[in-house]
Amino acid sequence: MFDEIDDDLRASRTFQRIYALCLAGAVCLTFLLGYTVIVGLWDSKPGMVRWTGLLIVIVIWIALTRVLWINRKKIVSRTGQLRNALQDRQTAAAGLPLDSPSGLRIYREASLDLIEQYRQSAGKNRRVHNFFQLIIISGSIATSTLTAMNQGSNSILSIATSALSAFVGISAGVTGYFKFRERGYNLQSTADDIEKHYNASQFMLDEYRSDDPSVPLSEVERLRKFARFVERLKEEQRKRELQLEQSSSARDERAS
Repeated sequence: MFDEIDDDLRASRTFQRIYALCLAGAVCLTFLLGYTVIVGLWDSKPGMVRWTGLLIVIVIWIALTRVLWINRKKIVSRTGQLRNALQDRQTAAAGLPLDSPSGLRIYREASLDLIEQYRQSAGKNRRVHNFFQLIIISGSIATSTLTAMNQGSNSILSIATSALSAFVGISAGVTGYFKFRERGYNLQSTADDIEKHYNASQFMLDEYRSDDPSVPLSEVERLRKFARFVERLKEEQRKRELQLEQSSSARDERAS
């Protein structure tokens, strides 16, 4: 039930982003077509095609706005359902002793949500890092090209070159300060390690294998060992995040 509500909520949020993107495109087209209509009227050459296109885009704009509003209500409703399901699951888990097999099983299954959370954060950091790297690479090439083209005294080209160079410098500074690549790598590594221990605890591999093959480790022992490993990995991840924050602060203090 919880997973189904979670999947429905993610799908609704995805459609909401798509609708918002379409609405933004419709708004841009509305202004463009509106500008062409104004210019046409100003030149005393109004065209039926322009008016029809503008009317169609306005209808699309209104329709997408209505869809956004309806889907927003669904997201609010499903968010409430998800919170209720999560509260029910936490209430049921709170009634179990922490060192009981059921409580340890719940902890192990909850680690899957932690893995997904870490991987989503790692993916966001990678995308942000790649975005800034694309800006830095393409902006540097474009700046060099514009500088080579501006052999004369073209003020517009000089302003564009200076603005682009400043934008590239800001992107490089943001990337170096926030360290998106390192953050994404640490999160991905932690998620992979937790997943490795999750599978090993299920199939009695590596650290979860008994020294005596004839007497395998009990489920409770494997679950407790898994919980210790996960807590250690979470602590190491928090320390790595703190080190990144401290290194960024130290660099900022030295720069000032």
